[in-house]
Amino acid sequence: MDEDKIEKLKERIRSFRDARDWKQFHNPKDMAISISIEAAELLEEFQWRDSASVEKKVKEERHKIEDEMADIYIYLLELSDILGIDLVEAAKKKMAKNEIKYPVDKAKGNAKKYTEL
Repeated sequence: MDEDKIEKLKERIRSFRDARDWKQFHNPKDMAISISIEAAELLEEFQWRDSASVEKKVKEERHKIEDEMADIYIYLLELSDILGIDLVEAAKKKMAKNEIKYPVDKAKGNAKKYTEL
């Protein structure tokens, strides 16, 4: 992952927000709410669909799924910027924790939560 690309995107998001005087509305609580709303909109793209229908949806209406994923990503990047959280470093730390919670010998091929392994 190119961290320069992430920083440039954060700058673009800030510029977009600030040009519209929206910073006043973009507090951590409302950003977290917005992420949840956009995640629900992503889920809506798959709601009530079987596997074959999902495959068809992804092929024929990929742009809708991309847009919802992008909305989530944009809000998440902005929230991380507001809170001063380096998402790349946070993800690396979380992956290290996950490797401990889900050791290969117990978790491989298993969908159980780590507390049930």
